[in-house]
Amino acid sequence: MITLTEENYLKAILAISLNTDGKVSTNAIANEIGTSAASVSDMLKKLQDKKLIKYEKYKGVILSKKGESKATNILRKHRLWETFLVNKLAFGWGEVHDVAEQLEHIKSEELVDRLDAFLNHPKFDPHGEPIPTKNGKIPKSNTIPLNELTNGTNGKVMGVTLDEKTFLDYLTKLNISIGTEIELLETIRFDQSLSIKVAKQTQHISSDVAKHLLIKII
Repeated sequence: MITLTEENYLKAILAISLNTDGKVSTNAIANEIGTSAASVSDMLKKLQDKKLIKYEKYKGVILSKKGESKATNILRKHRLWETFLVNKLAFGWGEVHDVAEQLEHIKSEELVDRLDAFLNHPKFDPHGEPIPTKNGKIPKSNTIPLNELTNGTNGKVMGVTLDEKTFLDYLTKLNISIGTEIELLETIRFDQSLSIKVAKQTQHISSDVAKHLLIKII
């Protein structure tokens, strides 16, 4: 039997691993879940006892096949529910994470399959993050972070790597969302902040904001 907290940890490990190479660190998991590194270490021991992960202290963690299967299923449900809430119930993209956190633990596979079909089998959620298919395949998109573009490049926002409400609300104030076209005017050498053009308006954003914006060059 896997608890709801354990499911959340498995999902967090998978979500982090999709944006990184190699093993996932304890600190990265702590940041994703919003808890202490010590609490993460305790939970990782429990998950390893259940053969859901492979964990070496100070070396990080990877999911076992069993853990990856369960994590992929949870992540699929979470992102399908986020898509439903935004596309069908008119929630803002910064409002849906906490609601989807509750809905992702519903066990009915038939309900999730019908939800997937009702939404016409979306490949990406409202934040541009890939939605795993029923058989566990995760769609790939050819995107790069905004802060890695060269000056003068035009691109379209395809996703974000951070779905915290405060961050998404900030992007909304900047008139940036999925599909927004952005031109990188200049990367400031002093602090690596960026001057960009959005909807014919020049704006200035930090490198920390830019690294979380996934861009497809156009």
